[in-house]
Amino acid sequence: MSIILDRKVFQSSELSRQPLPVFAAATDAPVEITRRDDVPLVLMSLRESDARDRLLELAAHIIAITVDEDSRPLGERFADVFNWMWALDAVDREQCALDLIRASRASFATKKAYLAMAELASWQATAAAMADGLRNDPVDWLGDFAPVQKP
Repeated sequence: MSIILDRKVFQSSELSRQPLPVFAAATDAPVEITRRDDVPLVLMSLRESDARDRLLELAAHIIAITVDEDSRPLGERFADVFNWMWALDAVDREQCALDLIRASRASFATKKAYLAMAELASWQATAAAMADGLRNDPVDWLGDFAPVQKP
């Protein structure tokens, strides 16, 4: 099932006569510029274009990893492509792989590349923290506290 999200549409004459509203709209989201005698064009920010490129690159990696007939766990196959994942333990590598797949699916379904990119950045930061020695070790709390008299 596909959801078509609203897209702002402007005529090319609007872009010529009053470009500021068109550019303002394109800053927020891609806009369609219709032309009388030719196919419409899409105007978007470089940030949006770069995010889409990164999402497509991530999708290409995920597709290649998941269709590979390698019998190793998914997390290990992901770590071969995303080497920073080796800083995670085996359980976290598996969770990371699943989270990246789900976030990518959500990005494609909503046309919001930042969903997958945020998940990727979050896991990369987690792996970096783990590599720096931050672990999820149990905390050794002090024993019972003794009441203190007022000074």
